[in-house]
Amino acid sequence: MEIKRSGSQPSGKGPADWFTGTVRIDPLFPVTAPARAAGNSVTFEPGARTAWHTHPLGQTLIVTAGCGRAQRWGGPIEEIRPGDVVWFAPGEKHWHGAAPTTALTHIAIQEYLDGKPVDWLEKVSDEQYGAGAKPL
Repeated sequence: MEIKRSGSQPSGKGPADWFTGTVRIDPLFPVTAPARAAGNSVTFEPGARTAWHTHPLGQTLIVTAGCGRAQRWGGPIEEIRPGDVVWFAPGEKHWHGAAPTTALTHIAIQEYLDGKPVDWLEKVSDEQYGAGAKPL
């Protein structure tokens, strides 16, 4: 058994190549062979978001606080709130982040394939982000 004590793993800043706006990444659990899954708690300040990206084995988001947006390529922008669980299928191009005026925190869980959990693509433009969300 291993316990990762709260505060024992340093927070990190979301890299500008992968995110727009202010994003904090708090590690929860790293990939530990033979398992392939890793998880982080990610907090997006209002208007912050990921770039478009895909995951070779998919990704699960568990929204824990705030209000945000998620979109798969070609689909509508969806509003996401605490308690929502979002699944992106393997290879599905998508982005996610905070609402324009509200921060968002979610737990992101993804698996590694051949040492890689994500393929980063182009940034989400302000026009794409501002297209609006489908309300609940």
